[in-house]
Amino acid sequence: MRTYLKLLISLSVSCLLFVSAVMADAPPDPGGGPGGGDGPVGGGSPLSGGLIPFFFMSLIYSIRKIKQSLRK
Repeated sequence: MRTYLKLLISLSVSCLLFVSAVMADAPPDPGGGPGGGDGPVGGGSPLSGGLIPFFFMSLIYSIRKIKQSLRK
């Protein structure tokens, strides 16, 4: 029971951190007129600068730890 409580707490904290890190800024003002040659709207919004690899590595690590705890 205690192991499941720790797992639940760690997953909820991970979800909170993940959600707060994924929030991106509003897209920049496109500016210029038609055919101005600017990039696409929101092209500079930082969304996954290392966040996706971190998420998958933490997921793999937590699955490994759960399997180890079930074996014991």
